[in-house]
This record gives sequence, C-alpha cells and structure tokens, in this order.
Amino acid sequence: MRYVFSLNILLFTMGLVAQTNPAISSWLQNTTGTGSFYEAGNSTAIDNGILYNCQLVEYSDDFVYVHTRGIPAYPTGPFQDGNPSQAEDQNAIYRIPLNPVQNTGTPIETNAGNIGVFINGVSLFDWRDGVAWNPNTGALCGGPGNQPCPGGPMAEQDWNRDAIPAERAGFDCSKAHPAMGNYHHHQNPSAFKLDLDVISDVCNLYDADGLYAIDPDKHSPLIGFAYDGFPIYGAYGFKNSDGTGSITRMKSSYYLRDISTRENGPDVDQVITVEGPNGGQQTLFLGYFREDYEYIENSDSDYLDEHNGRFCVTPEYPDGTYAYFTTVDENWNSTYPYVVGPTFYGNAENRSVNSVTESTEVYISTSTLDIESFSKLTIFPNPSSDLIAIQMNDIVKTDLNIELIDMAGRLVKGTKIIQGQTIAYIDIQTLYTGTYYIKITDQINTLIKPVVINR
Repeated sequence: MRYVFSLNILLFTMGLVAQTNPAISSWLQNTTGTGSFYEAGNSTAIDNGILYNCQLVEYSDDFVYVHTRGIPAYPTGPFQDGNPSQAEDQNAIYRIPLNPVQNTGTPIETNAGNIGVFINGVSLFDWRDGVAWNPNTGALCGGPGNQPCPGGPMAEQDWNRDAIPAERAGFDCSKAHPAMGNYHHHQNPSAFKLDLDVISDVCNLYDADGLYAIDPDKHSPLIGFAYDGFPIYGAYGFKNSDGTGSITRMKSSYYLRDISTRENGPDVDQVITVEGPNGGQQTLFLGYFREDYEYIENSDSDYLDEHNGRFCVTPEYPDGTYAYFTTVDENWNSTYPYVVGPTFYGNAENRSVNSVTESTEVYISTSTLDIESFSKLTIFPNPSSDLIAIQMNDIVKTDLNIELIDMAGRLVKGTKIIQGQTIAYIDIQTLYTGTYYIKITDQINTLIKPVVINR
C-alpha cells in the first residue's frame, strides 16, 4: 500500500512538471496527418506519406524525449538551386535537458548539422553550408561543384560561407531546405512572402507558409530549443529583460566589418566564376562569409549577446530564463547569426539518441489557442474576387476548422489550418457576389468575420 501511495505521488509530481515546464508542453504533436511537398513546375502540393510534427513526447526528471519524423505541417520545396533531395523521414529522438545551465568554461561553438530542434520537430542548423574559400587555389571549396576544402568537407577555413545569403535560391517559401534529406531551417521559420521586404520570389507559385508569422505587437512565440536546452523565440520580445516595456524587435549585436580586403581570402565584391548547373558569375559581397561580421557589445536591453540571446522574462518563463531569438532586420529579413551562435550559451551536445533508456511519463498535449490569438487573425483580401486567405500570426497548436457561410447560414466551403501551419485559402471563383461569413473554431473558441465577394 505504501508503494502505491508513493508511486501516485511520483506521477502527480511528474504531471505538475509537465504542466509547468515549457520544454515538455510546447511541442506540436500529431499521429495521423501526413506532410506534403512541391515539385518544380507543379503548384499543387503532393502528399509525402510521412507524419508531420512530433509523434510522441515523454519526460523524466531530467530530460524530455521528442520523437519526430522531421517533417513540418507546411509544404516543403521546391528547392530551385539543383538540390536533388526532398524532405525525408528522419525517425529521430531528441533528448533535451529540462534544467539547462550556463556553460562557465570555454564557449562551445555551434557545429555543422543539427544544433537544435523546432517545436514541430524540424531541425535547426547554424549559419554554415560547408563552402569556404581556399587561398591555395583562389576559389571556393566544398559543396556541390567545388573542389574539396583542405582538411575535409566541413573543416573550418579562414573564410567560411554564410548559407543564408549564398543559398537563398535553394530555400523554399518557408526559408528552409534539406541536406541529404534532413529538412532544416538556418533562420527565422516564417515565410518569405510575409516579410516587409520580400527578397525571394519562390512563394509566387509554391505557396507554403511557415511555423509562425511575425507579429510586431506581440511577444513572439516559443518556437524551439537549442542543443544546450535553452528556448528559442521568434523575432520580437519585451523591450526590457524584466518583462516590462513595449514589444520590440530583438536585435543582433553582430555588424559587418569595415573592410575592402580579406586576409588570405578574396577581395570584397570580387567576382568569380562558379562551375556547374547553377554556375555563372558570383560576387563575393560583404556578408558572403561569416568572418565578415564582428561582435560589438551593446548595453541596450533589446540587443542580444554574443550567443544571440539574453536572460529575460518571457510569457512561458515568468521568472526569467536565458533565451535565444531569431534575429531579423527592420524589413524582417534574417540577420546574422540568425538563431543560435556562433557559440552556445549553455552546455551543448548531440541530443539525438537511438532509444529511451530510462523510465518516463508520456505527455499528452491539450493545447488550444487563446482569445488574443484569435483576435490577431487576418482575412485578406476583403473584398475579394477569386481567393480568400485566412492568416494566423501565432503558433497554431490545434487544428482550426474554417467554414465559409452564406447569408442564409448555409455552409458553402470549408478548409482547415493544421497545427504547425499559419495560413489557409478558400477558392471563391465560382461564388456569387455578396456578403458571406468566415467561421473559425477550435476546441473552445469561435470567431465569425464578414467577408465580401465582389465579382
């Protein structure tokens, strides 16, 4: 009898931990829906048969274990730089520490490959793409079409290429791409088409979205965890680290150096010829290499430290936590070092494991959207003549049913925004001119907004 009582206390205590620790409760879970992808030239997404988001979340006193296929709910692709890969099943388990601590020794550099995971189970990479400058040959090395770099494919050189500007042509609308099937983001996971200054046209035909949409009036959501266990937020936070002040954009403290030459490297704005199917003339502009940046400490509270984070109060951590932010500029274009890096704040290690070898409790998500998130929903264009878009600016943690209803209360069309997506569309080209209503519901909330069809 005493054993049963103790076990009940243990399970009750673990249940409280799950309710209060965002590292357990923030993951998007799905066991039925499958992802999709675009093929070049085809604007209709194709089902890939792979479960999206995370399939299982379990936790012990010290770790949360996240089981995921590495596939998002939003469509992936196409990758228009000749990348032969598609997003493939990763069948991964990540073991994230529940009580991360600061590394007080030598900072650990971020590495090639996974350095974190987003709450939809998709991988986070750092700034690099494995291409660098070889001063011995006076040419790029590493990566497709280039000679190998001295020391091996991922060996650091004096000048190492920044993936975000260099590989932009190969990112899909959600600002991501696969490496040998491992679909990943290097940067803020919101769609190109939602930036204030749109710097890629990939969304014009292949209309995906992203994990969340930037809202400058609200603290950005928690969108992932780095491999040291500390949380990752979107682009906006409280002005002051104690949770006071206005909502403001979190700013990188890395700046482009004032240089025109690169020691043991190419000149700034040097033009080179690149071989291969995506070759041609390429300008090595300032910002093409990671080493073009330098860190300059800024004491203002909305500027981040050398790891691209700060200790602060957030909605999920009212007592404060160290947190990384996905840095963007005033036009919402990604800015170096993008998410985490170039070093970790905490004790980082490879968090991918083959199995769970300790006793755990399974966490069952009960997430819903709050009323504030519903109030931020946008319907556009309105009036419209051919297509209506319904856009959520927050993390969608549960499926939203969307109905188009006529003035007589009849259901005309229906669709969904799936957890982990932000946007849905209704084709209205066959409907008559008039006033209709969009009805959006989750498990608790209902929102009804009028729309005008003008044909």
